Amino acid sequence: MMRIIPITLLLLIGSFNINAQRKSELIEQNQELKFQLDSIKRIISDAKQKEKLAELKASEIQSQVSELQDANATLLKNLNSFAALSSQNSENINKTLATLEIKEAQLKGIVNEVAGNDSTALVVLTNAKQTLGENAKVQVSNGTVIISEKLDYYFADGLGTKLLESAKPLLENIAKIANANPKTIITITGMSITGELDVALDQAATVAALLIKDYGINGERINAKGMDGGLKESLQIRIHPNYEGFYEKSKNDMKN
Repeated sequence: MMRIIPITLLLLIGSFNINAQRKSELIEQNQELKFQLDSIKRIISDAKQKEKLAELKASEIQSQVSELQDANATLLKNLNSFAALSSQNSENINKTLATLEIKEAQLKGIVNEVAGNDSTALVVLTNAKQTLGENAKVQVSNGTVIISEKLDYYFADGLGTKLLESAKPLLENIAKIANANPKTIITITGMSITGELDVALDQAATVAALLIKDYGINGERINAKGMDGGLKESLQIRIHPNYEGFYEKSKNDMKN
């Protein structure tokens, strides 16, 4: 009996020591686990902070991307508008150049026509001097060749409308000049000092009728009129370019 007690005490003491050792180990393990848990918490906290920072950066980047996209869209729209405007301006410039070319051609035509009229006047004057002789009463005024004689050259005492036979050779030669220059217009003007413009017109018409009937001049080329001659009584035959037709043509060309 006495032996059993010491053995039991030894067992109890051993058991106590073992338990104490295990408790110490558990405490140590618990502390280790707590340390690891704290470390993990810190890692998780750091990760969350980094995640928030990443989200903020991502949001900022997305905002910048959106701004860049908007800026690019605006730039593209402006480029398209600029391209359209440039195309329109180019088209307008081409139209303007085409219009200027047309106007230049029209002005060139007018200049050529004026030069042609001056040339025609010179040709008519040359023909008149060659046909009528150097002593003929021929003058040039503003591109118009004027052949002038007193009324009594054409009509007895300058009165009435019966044409003198002596005047017909001159009118025949004038008809030759007119027919040699078919683009010209003939204006016959009876000039009275008595104010009898109807008589002056009839005398001019008599000469015009002879040129048409006997010498084959197209009636559309001849104008007859009566005027107050002031102190000078005469009959003038003017051979000149078709200024009225030239004016109408130039006006119509400039309208187009």
